[in-house]
Amino acid sequence: MLLLEAETFELRGAFFEVSRVMGHGFLEAVYQECLGLEFERRGIPFKTGCPLSLTYKGLALKQTYVPDYICYDRIVVELKATREVAPEHRSQVLNYLKAANLKLGFLVNFGCAPQARIERLVM
Repeated sequence: MLLLEAETFELRGAFFEVSRVMGHGFLEAVYQECLGLEFERRGIPFKTGCPLSLTYKGLALKQTYVPDYICYDRIVVELKATREVAPEHRSQVLNYLKAANLKLGFLVNFGCAPQARIERLVM
C-alpha cells in the first residue's frame, strides 16, 4: 500500500489533466497557475507561497524555503518546466520535506514531451 494513496491518486489526476490540456513548452508559472485552478476544480486542498522555517542547532534561520504547493497539509508539490530533471531538483523536494517535517513529495516536470513526468519522493 502506498503512503497517502487516495491523495496521490487525486494529485496525479490533476497533474496529468494540466499536462493534457496545456502540453509542454510554457513557463513554470503558467503550469503553476493552471494546477492551482485544477486543484480548486477537483476540491484538492492546497496552500501556495507558504514559507518553511529552517533551523540550525535549534536556532531559527532568516532563510526559508517556499515550495510551489503543499496539498492536503501533508504533500509537497514542486513544479519544473525543464527538458530534464536534475539531481538538485530532487534534493530541493527532499529539503522541503525535511523543513516541513513531511514524508511525501512530488516533483512534476511539465517541460518534457509528450506529457508531464512525475517523480514521487518519500522521506
